[in-house]
Amino acid sequence: MTRPIFVRFETPSDVADKVLQLIQVANETGKIRVGTNEVTKSSERAEAKLVVMAEDVDPVEILVHIPMLCEEKRIPYLYVPKKARLGQAAGLTKSSASVAVVEAGEAKGLLEELTATFATLKS
Repeated sequence: MTRPIFVRFETPSDVADKVLQLIQVANETGKIRVGTNEVTKSSERAEAKLVVMAEDVDPVEILVHIPMLCEEKRIPYLYVPKKARLGQAAGLTKSSASVAVVEAGEAKGLLEELTATFATLKS
C-alpha cells in the first residue's frame, strides 16, 4: 500500500502508541484541539506544540496543507495509522483526522520525547 501524499515519513508503531498516549493524557490534564479546522487554526496561531495526523484519511486533500503549515511555523508533527484510534485517544466516540496538542498537562516529558523523535524521523 502506498502512503498518502501528506505522509512525509514513516512513524514506527511504538512511537504511534506513545503519541496516542500523549493525546489521551493531554486531553485529561492539558488542552487539545480536535479536527482539521481546529488544528489549522491552532497551527496558524503557533499555539500547537505537536500536531498528529491519521494516515487513513479519505479524501487525502483534507490534510495536505497541514505538514507544510507545521514546517512553516516550526511545529513538530507525527502520524498514527488509524483515525478511529486518534479520535478515541482524544475522547471522542467518532474518528478524527487530526489533533493538535496545545498544552501537554501531565505529559510534558512525553511531549519533549516525541518532539525529539520527530526531529530524528524527519531527517
